[in-house]
Amino acid sequence: PQPPTHNTRTLPLPPCFHPPTSRTQFKPQPSFLSIPQLITTGTATNTMKACILLSATLLIAQGTWALIPATPGEQTRRAITSTKEKISQIRSTNLPPRIYIDYLIPLPPATTDADIDPWPGGLAQMYPYAEDIVRDILTGVVEESAREKCSSQVLSASDCCGFFIQESPLSPELDVAAVLFPGPDQFDKMKEIEAMVGDQRTLIIFNRQFTRPEDFGMFKKGEAKGFMDKYEWAFAFQEIACRGEDVKRTYEQSLGWQVAVVDENGREIEIKDSSWDVKVRPDYNTLEAKINEMMPEPLWMRKMQEVSEKGLKFQRKE
Repeated sequence: PQPPTHNTRTLPLPPCFHPPTSRTQFKPQPSFLSIPQLITTGTATNTMKACILLSATLLIAQGTWALIPATPGEQTRRAITSTKEKISQIRSTNLPPRIYIDYLIPLPPATTDADIDPWPGGLAQMYPYAEDIVRDILTGVVEESAREKCSSQVLSASDCCGFFIQESPLSPELDVAAVLFPGPDQFDKMKEIEAMVGDQRTLIIFNRQFTRPEDFGMFKKGEAKGFMDKYEWAFAFQEIACRGEDVKRTYEQSLGWQVAVVDENGREIEIKDSSWDVKVRPDYNTLEAKINEMMPEPLWMRKMQEVSEKGLKFQRKE
């Protein structure tokens, strides 16, 4: 399948976008983060305040406020909040807002445990899901914007790379652009888009298909390093395997980098060290050393112990 081509706009785009007439404001679903606001603004009665504080305490004690997003909706809300905070922080330094977002796209509804590869179609299969996610995030980041004011263009059908612009009704400088699934082959196009966006507008690299300057080849790695150095993380929810463990890495502007292992029972075990700089993403070797320290027994050994205690799964009476 090829990426959709509806609602497209041909490059080059005009230097200034005409403000749309609609002022439909994105309203995220209620979250527990609004509890302090409800209490401090005086809109809750004393009884409500007591119930809210008690509920919040119980939720924290029960681990409901998870380190990693529990649902796609929560991931989107956290991505919007963190991205807005990062854009504001970059603007305060008078630098062009250039940011990365790594979003963990939910698996297709038809996915089963037996599926070896939940995305057999690769990026082409992911694109329709990712397109909706990008539109939701852009609509939430741009104040008083409407989803229908997000225009898009396919930059490369073969590489499934798309370009999106969310227009702001308040000021052209508040427009936000995003490039979805860009890879090394789109380097020249990314530079062209960056020049077109200018220093005032925000440009997001969404789910990049490169990780280091060397990915761009021997002759372009120097130029690519200069390009990548301009970008900062706004939000990330990444999934990796480290020492055979299911490891989740998250980045949010207010928290920095956080890491958790999801064990075989579905529990989140936070992996952290007081010496780590939360502004720096921990690499594989750092994570492996800390996991070995906090979880000396690897997954295969824990599984063997479970079998010795409970027997094979098909033999259990549970």
